[in-house]
Amino acid sequence: MLGIGGSPAIAAAAAAAAAQGMMATYANHVENNNEAKKPKVDGQINTVPSRVVHIRNIPNEVTEAEVIHLGIPFGRITNVLVLKGKNQAFLEFGEETSAHTMVTYFSNCAAQLRGRTVYVQFSNHKELKTDQTHSNANAAARAALQAAQALAGQSETQGGPNTVLRVVIEHMIYPVTLDVLHQIFSRVGRVLKIITFTKNNTFQALIQYPDVVTAQAAKLTLDGQNIYNACCTLRIEYSKLTNLNVKYNNDKSRDYTNPNLPTGDPALDSGRGIMMTDLGMGALSGMPLAGMTLPGPLSGLGIPALGIPGQTISGNVLLVSNLNENEVSPDALFTLFGVYGDVQRVKILYNKKDSALIQMSDSHQGHLAMTHLDKVILWGKQIRVMPSKHQQVQMPKEGQADAAELTKDYSNSPLHRFKRPGSKNYQNIHAPSSTLHLSNIPPSVGEDDLKEAFTQAGFQVKDFKFFPNDRRMALIQLSSVEEAILALIKMHNHQLSDTNHLRVSFSKSVIN
Repeated sequence: MLGIGGSPAIAAAAAAAAAQGMMATYANHVENNNEAKKPKVDGQINTVPSRVVHIRNIPNEVTEAEVIHLGIPFGRITNVLVLKGKNQAFLEFGEETSAHTMVTYFSNCAAQLRGRTVYVQFSNHKELKTDQTHSNANAAARAALQAAQALAGQSETQGGPNTVLRVVIEHMIYPVTLDVLHQIFSRVGRVLKIITFTKNNTFQALIQYPDVVTAQAAKLTLDGQNIYNACCTLRIEYSKLTNLNVKYNNDKSRDYTNPNLPTGDPALDSGRGIMMTDLGMGALSGMPLAGMTLPGPLSGLGIPALGIPGQTISGNVLLVSNLNENEVSPDALFTLFGVYGDVQRVKILYNKKDSALIQMSDSHQGHLAMTHLDKVILWGKQIRVMPSKHQQVQMPKEGQADAAELTKDYSNSPLHRFKRPGSKNYQNIHAPSSTLHLSNIPPSVGEDDLKEAFTQAGFQVKDFKFFPNDRRMALIQLSSVEEAILALIKMHNHQLSDTNHLRVSFSKSVIN
């Protein structure tokens, strides 16, 4: 499963909180329960400032950690009390101004815990008094408070808060796209703009929120977390910029407040263009702060995790069925599946030649290949791609000549696209389409040469276009997706000159 992992120190604090499990309801806390027993209505809401905030209508299963998370962006939290039987909770801040900021903020937008709207107001009490004899509940609360204070302490060394965050992705061995970042950071609040770039061989992003409180919540929640297991670590600090100037809406930058910006590609902007829904422009109304309903445990505060929906990773060996046994070969499958990861081995089943096992470098690459290639038409048949029960593809034993022709090891192939960690190829993975992206084109090869090469290979070229600023790359459009798949298999690594071999991948662009 994809999920967000956390730092060991924060994880330990959260684990301590989780270990306590059941929390007492503090039934004998007379002073606090007197307040809890009086349901607040509009005419009874306390408006006298206090450093204690009263939160009503909380779900029964909410933990102290989740209640604390609601208040983290507003200041240092010194105590917490959860009355599960009363569906109420109290947060005590170190400063009254912090409590005032929280109450003011949630008077303008809805606060939520586990999908339920909760109501935030000042408490009648000036401080929380909890009974120290309730060791189980206090242990859980102390662990959650310790985690919160650790996160807050990290932020105090970063300089002043700002609406723009600078995000650095460390150990990026899997792709992290603009859309992935938007998906994750939108869980904390509405994202206005994103700009991605590579600096010093490191993928980075600038992310702008509408206000400082939401940006601070994102930083405290996500800094140090992993997008994927044990890699793609988010390092977040406040940017010196106060506003992002986004010129184009494409896969590198996005202004979610202005969906009418050009893409920066003249062919797309003057023609059909790219539907804004394809760029993720439909979700302009991000969720408010604390509007998070996130499954699974996020180490740090024990709050729900920011996973990426629909991403369930199985093994790294795939079973491909319904192949055309008169056309299929290990090399062809290596080339096609190699668009989505580094294929290690391919075995066409000896007694069932319309099926094959394909071993990818890891389970994430296997998932990418399965997602993009399941049910595509290959050699006139709709193939099926699914996880295999096998952990690896076995090479045939010596003397099995027939089986040897059906099984190949590609572990040392020079054609692997993703050998280098953080390869830019991860950012250019697209579903099969009728338009192919061509690269590694030498200056001596022109448009007519490339068209002729594809035509001689048996493909019908519909359109062609060099990249305006880089003639080493081009787009070529074929008559159908099915034909483009076959063209990729046949033309990838096609020799163009003594030193240049053509590189082919799928494109999401359309030539017009």
